Amino acid sequence: MSLLRSNQRGPIETTIAILVERRERNVMAALHSSGQYFTIDEANRMLPLVRVIVADIVALASDLEDRQNRIDSLNKDQFDRDDPHSEEVRQMQQEIDDDESRLDEYINELIDLGVELQDPISGEVDFRTQIDGQEALFCWKLGELDVSHWHTETDGFSGRQSLLQGATPPDGFPS
Repeated sequence: MSLLRSNQRGPIETTIAILVERRERNVMAALHSSGQYFTIDEANRMLPLVRVIVADIVALASDLEDRQNRIDSLNKDQFDRDDPHSEEVRQMQQEIDDDESRLDEYINELIDLGVELQDPISGEVDFRTQIDGQEALFCWKLGELDVSHWHTETDGFSGRQSLLQGATPPDGFPS
């Protein structure tokens, strides 16, 4: 799974992707073996909590990216051990490392709920479900009022479809 298109990944996005992918491999194996799937009602009932966690992830991921870009733009070779700015840069890097750990905790909260983070910058998440016995995903993005779209694993978020399309859900669609 790629959280961000590879040509858009900076150091923070790469770190985020590694954290999510490592944790999700273990969790997804457990979810598949337990058969945990969401109905649309369950996904929407969980949304207030998911919304808060995702808002925290988006804010922190954006902030981390900005701070890391500022540090990366500095010529680190110009700072020697006696330079007063050197300590400030080390302190900034430590704060970034601490916030990356906090970001990992937020991501773990989502995963523990069975929710899959797809993009930490835009706040896209998925809720596993089944349609006609086939794996599918309800999807939601920060800023949307409720979970109102779905997609297949292969189509991804860009191939999402409205749950309201056609007025009646297909047979076997969980309610």
